[in-house]
Amino acid sequence: MSAHNKKLAQVFHYDLFGKRELKYDFLTENKLSTIHWQELNPNKPNFFFIPKNESGRDEYESGFNVENLFSKNVTGIVTMGDEFAFGETNEIIKNKIYEFKNNQITEVELKEKFNLGKNYAEFVLKNKNSLIIDVSKFIKCSYRPFDSKWTYFDNKILWRWRVEVMQHFMKGKNVGLVFKLGNAEEKSASAMVTKNIIDFRSWSRPGMQGGDYVAPLYLYPETNPQQTIEITTERTPNLNTEIVNQIAKNLGLTFTIEKETTKGTFAPIDILDYIYAVLHSPTYREKYKEFLKIDFPRVPYPKDAATFWQLVALGAEIRQIHLLESPVVEKYFTQYPINGDNVVTKPKYVSNVL
Repeated sequence: MSAHNKKLAQVFHYDLFGKRELKYDFLTENKLSTIHWQELNPNKPNFFFIPKNESGRDEYESGFNVENLFSKNVTGIVTMGDEFAFGETNEIIKNKIYEFKNNQITEVELKEKFNLGKNYAEFVLKNKNSLIIDVSKFIKCSYRPFDSKWTYFDNKILWRWRVEVMQHFMKGKNVGLVFKLGNAEEKSASAMVTKNIIDFRSWSRPGMQGGDYVAPLYLYPETNPQQTIEITTERTPNLNTEIVNQIAKNLGLTFTIEKETTKGTFAPIDILDYIYAVLHSPTYREKYKEFLKIDFPRVPYPKDAATFWQLVALGAEIRQIHLLESPVVEKYFTQYPINGDNVVTKPKYVSNVL
């Protein structure tokens, strides 16, 4: 940008794909004036230096940003030593923590036993003496899609425990939306759901920028022995009031903190289900695929109550399937035509050659 005329510089692009020899030959045979450049028009806020299909951008950006909707959200916990900090069952992680607390172990032994990196073993050993085991801190974590593990929720064991947000999954019933900053995979949605705390890399895939974010639907109040009767003990929606009010205005409905059967009302779970249906829509993902790669996903404001409720019903169905709460997940389409318990122990190869 010139300091005198305040105009942006012209930006040109040319893409050359091939082997190194081809590129060398091209550069030898050409000069700047003979290359067929494509002039770009970089604009706010990203100023891309590559060609981008901007069709539908204004429409997409008129929706609300999912990250802005949830007042509190954070990336998942980071252990720096999964083999030590996670267990397949509550009993396994309990045994690990109690054994660690009650027995002498060197840094080298800890690293070798749990295949740990250089920093984590030192970290937990420094915390060992001050570690006070509380059985209520042994909790379930959504480690990967449909794969839960157990961990000990304490910052003396977890490298980054994200307690400000994660505590709301421990204080009472909750559900959280898991979403991404940029989703490069066109055939998969940029969101999942959980009822537990999540791991930083719970749903990461190649091409994704950063870790996975989680936003609890509800926030629970801080517990305080000195709490007066006037202070509420009810959970509150973890939602941006301005966005909720705009949704209510568009729909002509009244927002309620909890789900009610009263006609003309909608609740936080309905908003989550609406979002979930939109983010899992193949049409939505194809139409806005270029923009979904860049930032947190944006969701269009619902325009009418009829369409809203249709999407809420679809979102609720998908949510319940992903949380393994729907009876659909018990209707298996796979079969094992041999007697037994279907537990895979080890592979056995049998030749069918006659």
